[in-house]
Amino acid sequence: MSDGNEHQKDEALKAARDAQMHAAKDADLMPETMTEDEILAALGDREEDMADTAGQGSDAEAGFSSPLEALAAENHRQEEEIKELNEKLLRTAAEMENLRRRTQKEVADAREFSITKFAREMLGVADNLRRALDHVDEADKEQPSLKTLVEGVEMTERELLNGMEKHGVRMISPKGEKFDPNFHQAMFEVQNPEVPNNTVMEVVQVGYVIGERVLRPAMVGVAKGGPKAAAQNGESSQA
Repeated sequence: MSDGNEHQKDEALKAARDAQMHAAKDADLMPETMTEDEILAALGDREEDMADTAGQGSDAEAGFSSPLEALAAENHRQEEEIKELNEKLLRTAAEMENLRRRTQKEVADAREFSITKFAREMLGVADNLRRALDHVDEADKEQPSLKTLVEGVEMTERELLNGMEKHGVRMISPKGEKFDPNFHQAMFEVQNPEVPNNTVMEVVQVGYVIGERVLRPAMVGVAKGGPKAAAQNGESSQA
């Protein structure tokens, strides 16, 4: 009887393995060319992988009272990560905008001041043309022998100044204006009580600017001893 029972048990185990292998093949989990031993080994590996996956899920939920609490913690972590990435993105965008503005300003300055050295060299030419005209008396300018020459020099000076102005170089002749140390250089003082103090009385040499930058300050004589400017009087009376 015991031999019969053992035989029945073996038949039942074999039938169970055959059914398991057929099910795996029907589900396309096992190739048709695998042997019975290979199929059994693959099924054993699959059961171990499923057990490991279940163990990892249990480890992930460790320390939390429920899966919902673990999910909430994971959501919070991801939100913090997204917040940090957004801050990095904003900082990067701000840095790129600052870089764009700096580059734009540097390009504009390079275009505006690229001819500074050349313009400074041309100031001597303009000065010489003006000196030549200033040394000709008004009466001599009407002489036929000099009239054409003077007109030609005046035209040359005018074209030179217009060409320089097209490139941002402007002449400043501040006679009658208030002295500005940013654009004027005082060479001497003129005692004149009838003119407001610090008024430019005489221009010894005209100045030039390129854009808002001084290329050469105007050399001037400044009034001294006269009344203060109206704005300064107003401020003094209020004080």
